[in-house]
Amino acid sequence: MNIRFYNGRILTMANGYEVEEKEVWVQDNKIIYVGEKKDGDIKWDEEIDLKGNLLMPGFKNAHTHSAMTFLRSNADDYPLQTWLTEHIFPREAQLQGDDVYWLSILAIMEYLTSGITANFDMYFPEDMIVKASVDTGFRTVLCGALNNFVSSIEDMEKSYIEYNDEKYNGLISYKLGFHAEYTCSKELLEEIGKLAEKYKAPVWTHNSETKKEVEDCIERYGITPTKLFDELGIYDYGGGGYHCVYLNDEDMDIFKDKGLYVITNPSSNIKLASGIAPIEKFEEREIPVGIGTDGPASNNALDMFREMFLVSGLTKVKNFDASLIDGNDVIKMATVNSAHAMGLFDCDAIAEGKKADLIVIDLDRPNMRPINNITKNIVYSGSKENVKLTMVDGKILYRDGKFNIGFSEEEIYKKAQEIAERIK
Repeated sequence: MNIRFYNGRILTMANGYEVEEKEVWVQDNKIIYVGEKKDGDIKWDEEIDLKGNLLMPGFKNAHTHSAMTFLRSNADDYPLQTWLTEHIFPREAQLQGDDVYWLSILAIMEYLTSGITANFDMYFPEDMIVKASVDTGFRTVLCGALNNFVSSIEDMEKSYIEYNDEKYNGLISYKLGFHAEYTCSKELLEEIGKLAEKYKAPVWTHNSETKKEVEDCIERYGITPTKLFDELGIYDYGGGGYHCVYLNDEDMDIFKDKGLYVITNPSSNIKLASGIAPIEKFEEREIPVGIGTDGPASNNALDMFREMFLVSGLTKVKNFDASLIDGNDVIKMATVNSAHAMGLFDCDAIAEGKKADLIVIDLDRPNMRPINNITKNIVYSGSKENVKLTMVDGKILYRDGKFNIGFSEEEIYKKAQEIAERIK
């Protein structure tokens, strides 16, 4: 498909936060032109008049567990460990067949309505997640969820090879990962470090999400989770941690020295009363921060607008300083930083040669008027109602409230409800 976007505002994220009036041309799955109006010899399949609205890179959900949609509002209002061990794990054990396939599609639909064009998904079984993404045309980076109870080091290595194959045309990729320190034996962690060394690959995991997690690790090993991972070689080739609420100064030094990313998940951390991540300290050390929703059981929404507002708002109120965390920096976290954390360096901005993972923000809504500062509006007053169009890999998957993913809404809602009822 050859698609021309014109008569609108463009936030490229390639040159800071300046909003410009330019055209963007998409050919197949690539951006081939960004600039002033000009004549060309391309036969357009569609020319989209933006009517003054904003075209920008899609948001990247840098940490989630998509198929946990079946647990939305099913096990709420419990502390983390109780929630996880007494409610989540037992229900997850009841998943069967193609449940994860349908539940992942439901999550993908929600991502699209929130302007999310790619996710960093940690869940099983991976083949069902891949099928859901490929069938709908959505971009997914899989993250290994290895632990003492699920999968094996051999299975993770097979997945690493299989899902980084060129046959997926970049729509699917895979990063080494494990659930958390507290669900993995030291022997297993040592094997993960060896696998990272073998492939010179980054590794991802839940890290220091709760105070108890850190205290228990110190009791077991005499050091924090971050220090343990560092000593075992797990972080020798990059990667990072999800949540990172309780990193100490030494932990942050390791993140800085090893070029690790922090993926913050404010809504989940609030709902589970885990705490507030020290984003201001990460910024001071120039540790790159991305944003993820976490799963729909602990959030419960897959809404990047809510996450962006909370990243800034919670940091300000925690430190009693309204000047901390500029809204523009939050936009960068949700787009460029999250994309880079996921290894999606070709989907991070609107520039010639980049993948066409784009969204249109509707500025003709009451919450966007008057137009004083568009980027600040997105962070502080924006919502899912402003997502007019979501394009992934050059294909429009969502426009004006309608999905183009090969399934009807009714079919997906029915399947998800049947699964939830059976497990409940």
